[in-house]
Amino acid sequence: MNFSLVQGMISAPVLFFGLGIFAGLVRSNLSMPRSISQFLSIFLMMAIGLKGGMALRAEGALTLEFGATLIVGVLFGLIQPVIGYALLKSTTSLDKATAAATAAHYGSVSIVTFATAVSYLELNQVAFAGYIVAVVAMMEAPAIISGLMLAQGKSEQKRFGHLLAETATNGAVLLLIGSLLFGAVLGSDKLTGISALFIDPFQGVLCLFLLDMGLTVSRNLKHVRQFSLSLLAFGLYMPLIGAVLGTLASRAIGLDHGTAFLFTVLCASASYIAVPAAMRVSLPLAQQAIYIPMSLALTFPFNILIGIPVYFYINGQ
Repeated sequence: MNFSLVQGMISAPVLFFGLGIFAGLVRSNLSMPRSISQFLSIFLMMAIGLKGGMALRAEGALTLEFGATLIVGVLFGLIQPVIGYALLKSTTSLDKATAAATAAHYGSVSIVTFATAVSYLELNQVAFAGYIVAVVAMMEAPAIISGLMLAQGKSEQKRFGHLLAETATNGAVLLLIGSLLFGAVLGSDKLTGISALFIDPFQGVLCLFLLDMGLTVSRNLKHVRQFSLSLLAFGLYMPLIGAVLGTLASRAIGLDHGTAFLFTVLCASASYIAVPAAMRVSLPLAQQAIYIPMSLALTFPFNILIGIPVYFYINGQ
C-alpha cells in the first residue's frame, strides 16, 4: 500500500474513533451524555454549513458544475438503492421490506462521514467547492423515496406526501441549508466574530463526536456478529460501488480534487440517522436489527478507517 495512503489513515479523529470502539469492546465505563452528543452533532452541522456558505460566497456565481453535481447526486440517491436491493435479493435471504429498507441507506448520506472527510481535506490543506454542502442536503430524500418504491406497498405510497414534507423539514437538512445560506450571505468578513467558536475548534469537536460514535459502534457489533457472510460482504462492497460511481461522475463533470473526493465520500456513505427514522415509520415490518447495524457498525467504520484515505488517493490520481 502506498505510504501516503497509510499515513492518511492515521489522524486524531480516527484515533479517537478507534479508542471509542476499544473502550466499548473492553466494557469500559467511558460514556458520553446523550445531550452532549446531540450538541456536538448540531455544532458539526452548523460549522459545515457556515464553511460551505463562506466558500460559496468566495467562489462567486453559481456554475454549471454545481448544477451537474446536484443533478447527479439526486440521481445517484435514486439509483443506488435499486442496485443495493438487487444485490441483496440475489445474494441474501432478506425479505422484501428489509432488503428495501437496507438498500435505501446506501443512497443517502452520512453527515459524520462527510464531516470527517472535510476534516481530512483541512489536514491535507486541500480546498473544495462550497456548493457541495447543498448537495449533501439534497441527497437525503431521494434514497428514502427509492426505498419505499422498492417496497411497493400501497400504505407506503400513501405516506409519500407526508414523508417528503417531513424530510424537507428534517432538523439536519434545515440546519445545513440555513447555515449554508447564512455563510453565503454574510461571508467570512462578517463571520470573524464567531469563527473562534465554529471554525477553529472543528477538529477538536470532531474528535469528541467520533469518540462517542466509536462507543455507539461497539454497542452494535453484537448484531453484526449474527450476520451471514453475504450480509457482511454487502456492507463492505456496497460503499465501494458507490465510491466508483462517485469517482467516475466526478471525472466526467470535471470536479477539482477536493470536491471530487467529497462527492465520492457522499456516494460511498450510508445514512444511519435520517433513513432509519423514515424506514421505522414507513416500513415497520423491516428488521431494524439488520439495517441499523449494517450502516452504523459496518459501513460507517469501514469508511472512517479505510475508505476516506482510499477515496482521497484515488481522486488525486
